[in-house]
Amino acid sequence: MTPYWAVVVADESSAMFYARDSLSGPLRELFSLNNEMARKKTEQLISDSGGRSFDSYGKGRHTMSHEKSDPKKTAAMAFAKQIAERVAQGMRDGSSRGFALVAAPRFLGVLRDAISVATTVEPYATIDKEVVGQDAEVIEKLLAN
Repeated sequence: MTPYWAVVVADESSAMFYARDSLSGPLRELFSLNNEMARKKTEQLISDSGGRSFDSYGKGRHTMSHEKSDPKKTAAMAFAKQIAERVAQGMRDGSSRGFALVAAPRFLGVLRDAISVATTVEPYATIDKEVVGQDAEVIEKLLAN
């Protein structure tokens, strides 16, 4: 029987994938993904300072430091894409009939966006809760509500 997946994302730094045989069955741990970039300080992610640019008119120059994107946000988006690809792969190859998302509120929107690009399948449950370090029983209770 093809299992369901519950994708549990504790935060931007780790994701845990669980399987369950029915929508209310016990969770079995499958595998995890880690994002080492999320654990680094912002200063460690930036390779150099912004460059300089000429204004579009006139003879002025200015620094490009304000045009830089947030490296933590970029790392979180890349990690969400990696998670979404694993979910989409499971849907394509038939190893999963569905999935649930349990993610920290600050990461859930990024993850939803990445999954909507990777697959047209919607999660059967979405919970915005920080569950870092929690047991499978805690996650089962969240999914049961």
